[in-house]
Amino acid sequence: MAAFRSVERAPVGGVTLTALAAAVPMQVDQHLWDPGRIRAYARALARPAPPPLAVLRIPRLGLEVPVLEGTDEWTLDRAVGHIEGTAQPGVIGNVGIAGHRDGFFRVLKDVAEGDRMELALPGDVRHYRVARLSIVEPDDVGVLAPSRDSRVTLVTCHPFYFVGSAPKRFIVQATAE
Repeated sequence: MAAFRSVERAPVGGVTLTALAAAVPMQVDQHLWDPGRIRAYARALARPAPPPLAVLRIPRLGLEVPVLEGTDEWTLDRAVGHIEGTAQPGVIGNVGIAGHRDGFFRVLKDVAEGDRMELALPGDVRHYRVARLSIVEPDDVGVLAPSRDSRVTLVTCHPFYFVGSAPKRFIVQATAE
């Protein structure tokens, strides 16, 4: 947590990274969320969260969400999750981040090529531009392949309003500015 103290004066949407590390819930816009996902989020808040790796922002969409390690159900109910085996936020490579399509990542239905994306890290903010949108099969993990450049790949289920287990994955790939 000490690393997060160094950016105490750098607010993230009015909430400092230190506050996020202390698991203080952010103001979350849930107007597009599925009612079941809202209940899951409330249950997830009952358990303290570890310090976030970063905060993901897509300003045009109003998305601001902590990035926690892992993609288990509790993590994705509470935040978005860093995908194991991909580059860590702040490191050169392909950073994979997963989120629920009926929760935090519902706004990705409106993302467009050229949109700005940010990863707020302890002491730094990395800037990206959305370069590519695609829909892939669930087993198509090539989108998460290692990279020699700095990029972020967001993964969520698709279609966004599908009832039941969604058959595809929606991919947002952004490259460093």
